[in-house]
Amino acid sequence: MVDAPLQSGQLRWRCRRGMKELDILLERYVQRRWHEAPCDEQAAFLGLLEAQDPLIYAYCLGATPVPDHLAALIERITAYGGRER
Repeated sequence: MVDAPLQSGQLRWRCRRGMKELDILLERYVQRRWHEAPCDEQAAFLGLLEAQDPLIYAYCLGATPVPDHLAALIERITAYGGRER
């Protein structure tokens, strides 16, 4: 698991992007999946946060091919998007 401070406020802060739609997708993933995600998935998510917003959003929309190492993560992120559970 990743350091505890990053699991809370810092992680949510890093999910705040310049695009409301992306904020929603990333924040819902963190709320619903982060704490139970395996270490490799958490590492992939943190790596994804280093990418530019348009690229992340294109991955989530299916407009850009997703690299194999991010495919499962993007699928999980989009599974939580747009729906209240």
